[in-house]
This record gives sequence, structure tokens and C-alpha cells, in this order.
Amino acid sequence: MTITLITGANKGLGYETARQLIEAGHTVYVAARDTTRGKEAATRLGAAFVQLDVTDDVSVAAAAAQIREERGRLDVLINNAGIAGTGKVGPRIGSLTATELSTTFDTNVYGPVRVTNAFLPLLQLSDNPVVVNVSSGLGSIAVCIDPDRVEFQVVTIDYNASKAALVMANAQYAKAFPAIRFNAVDPGYTATDLNDNSGPQTVAEGAEILVRMARIGQDGPTGGFFDRHGVVPW
Repeated sequence: MTITLITGANKGLGYETARQLIEAGHTVYVAARDTTRGKEAATRLGAAFVQLDVTDDVSVAAAAAQIREERGRLDVLINNAGIAGTGKVGPRIGSLTATELSTTFDTNVYGPVRVTNAFLPLLQLSDNPVVVNVSSGLGSIAVCIDPDRVEFQVVTIDYNASKAALVMANAQYAKAFPAIRFNAVDPGYTATDLNDNSGPQTVAEGAEILVRMARIGQDGPTGGFFDRHGVVPW
């Protein structure tokens, strides 16, 4: 039995990833800030629920304590919860404040670090521990400066910088904890609430790389950045 926790799993990519992993035989915990929405999603999926706000130390600690009590370990952690940020693009980035930047980083970077650190003791009790950090092509410098990529057209700081920082954090975790497989993923431009459902990919297509990296074995990659087509340059 593979015990899997997915943050921000009450909708979008997190929900679809949970659905596919349950179908593959995982025991999934749907983690969400909103208890009502989280429980409703877990019921629809046939999953367990844990209340978890990635920006709140107390909430994260309580979630780790619940899963320790109920399962005794964690095999897969998917840091999926994220926010789009201010939406300040183009010349408007000149008005971005440090407070606005910090708010985006609190969910997109500090959140995954907070959650990962809280669950490390449970992951270390697994025979095949895996962490998947959901980044974005917008978190790749190489992609964002390539005029042939759609990401080149997105000129913003807070979201892009937060997703780039998450890729770096992932790389450092992989070096610090070689017994755990840490990988960052880019789901691609997927239709979700994060982008007002404007992405050309379905959530099933976007979730594919999350599911694939969640199911790797001890001989799988670590410290990498992948999309469903292969390695993402960064």
C-alpha cells in the first residue's frame, strides 16, 4: 500500500492526480485549506482527507501528526498547492511590492519547504519515499528567454520567480536526502482555475507527469525537472 499526500487536491491538477493515483492503487490523502471543499473532494474520490494550509505552521504540523497516527509513514508527497500571484505583467511589474512578492512566495516556495520539512520524518520511514514539487515552465529561465516558447510572452516576476526558486529548493533537497527521490515537474499550460481555464491542455494531460513521477522506484531520477515530454532545461 502506497500512502500519498497531495496538497491543494480539492480541485484542478491536484484532484486529477489524486484520481489517477487512486486508480493506480495508492491510498491518497487529499489535503486542502477549506475543510468543507476538501472533504467533499475526498468523498467523491474515495480518498482520505486532511486539513492543511501550507502557509500555516500549526496546520502543517497537525496534518503530519494525523498521518503519523493513522498510517505511521508517508511514501509520496506531492507539493501541488500554489497561487498565481498578483497578475502584474509587462510594465506593471514596476509596481510590484515586496509584500506582494512575499505573499506569492509564502504559498509557492515557503509552503512546499514547510510541508516537506514537516513530513521528512514520515518519508524516511518509507521503503520508497518520493517527493514531487509542482513547478512550471515559467520557473525555467531557459524556457522563459526562448522566443519560440509561449512562456516567453509572460512577463511577470512573482509567480515565475517563485516557481524557479522551487526548482532550486528541489535540487538542494535531492542532494541533502539521497534516499528520497525529489523531482520538480512542469504540468504544462493546463486549463485550471489558476489561469481562468485558458490552458490548451486538459487536467488529465497536465496531471500525467505528476502521476508518473509519483510512481518512480528507488532507481528513478532525483533532483531533476521534468514535463511529460522529458527533461525541462532550466
